[in-house]
Amino acid sequence: MPDVVSLIRIKRDNLRPLTDPEINWLFAAYADGEVADEQMAALLMAIYLNGLDAAELRAWTGEMIASGERLDLSGLGRPTVDKHSTGGVGDKVSLVLAPLVASCGAAVPMLSGRGLGHTGGTLDKLESIRGWRASLGNDELLAALAEAGAVIAAAGSGLAPADRRLYALRDVTGTVESIPLIASSIMSKKIAEGTDALVLDVKTGSGAFMADQEDAVRLATVMAGLGAEHGVRTRALVTRMEAPLGRAVGNALEVAEAVAALSGDGPPDLMEVTLALARHMLDLAGIDADPARAIASGRALDTWKKMIKVQGGDPDAPLPRAAHRQAALPAPGDGYVARLDALAVGVAAWRLGAGRARKEDGVSYTAGVRCLAKPGDRVRAGEPVLELHADDPDRFAAALEALDGALTVTGEPPVLPPLIVAQVGA
Repeated sequence: MPDVVSLIRIKRDNLRPLTDPEINWLFAAYADGEVADEQMAALLMAIYLNGLDAAELRAWTGEMIASGERLDLSGLGRPTVDKHSTGGVGDKVSLVLAPLVASCGAAVPMLSGRGLGHTGGTLDKLESIRGWRASLGNDELLAALAEAGAVIAAAGSGLAPADRRLYALRDVTGTVESIPLIASSIMSKKIAEGTDALVLDVKTGSGAFMADQEDAVRLATVMAGLGAEHGVRTRALVTRMEAPLGRAVGNALEVAEAVAALSGDGPPDLMEVTLALARHMLDLAGIDADPARAIASGRALDTWKKMIKVQGGDPDAPLPRAAHRQAALPAPGDGYVARLDALAVGVAAWRLGAGRARKEDGVSYTAGVRCLAKPGDRVRAGEPVLELHADDPDRFAAALEALDGALTVTGEPPVLPPLIVAQVGA
């Protein structure tokens, strides 16, 4: 019979991989209270320092999945496919992608989260729509999927409950930034969700959780491998997040931009990433359809309206607007925007009220940043590059402080690197 102190020492001293029976015992003992939080925290630190090999990670993720229920989507009569993003600044892709892919014939069960720090949360954005609700029971979720073809909702408490306990420990012990622990956290919930296929959008750059490109590719590779090992066809794109995606950063602002995108008027960078992900999702689902045509025909927007309505929202209601606006970041001279730092813009939006510092904090649905110019755009001296939105004008000073040094203007048009950096997986 294993004991937790021995397992901690094995990982601390990197003596050997943990076996499947040891990992199975660990999760059962932790669920029963035989392993204390402080002991699990010590083991997580050892894993943070020494990692998990492929066999350990497969077993670890399998136990997290087995800690709760697994949804059965087989009765929907459509191929199921989902997408997950590691998060970024202005990343409203999910809002466009779920109804877009559903309008092409797939069922899209997208279980999403809330924002923390400078990265926005999909659920926070959608909650700016009057009446819309994130929490659905399993029967409600299946009914919404059957009716609209797509649903974006909060993950239920029954899906991978071990992940919530482990993430809470990681959050307060400095062990969040571990590729195997990140991969198992994300993939356990996605696999338990019951989807047939999954496309991952792993962000890299200043506004991404994985700023280093090599780390982002490693994470993408590990997650794609976990999906395949657990019977979910998984493909990952690594996409650049050096500047905000699109021109809107903030909850209601991003919803408005998503609706514009579904209406055929989306910013080029947002549409490039969204259409690339949509094509991969449809390919994995075995559906021969052109997502650009679904937008042009109006089908994607119709599906958006159905998706919002089945979750209690009014897709035609006006979105809330901030009480105060302020121009910001004047161009230092005539030229072209060469750099607009995503992290700085994300922190500014957070300080304006669009994000939260702790999970229990509230958010402002109206606060955020509108990008009046993006990298590659021509600007004149003194012309503002950003517009700040807030309910409380006292927030502007802290947001402006976050933007110090965020802008570079050059005399010649910059050479913009590709948005899609790499592809891994099925």
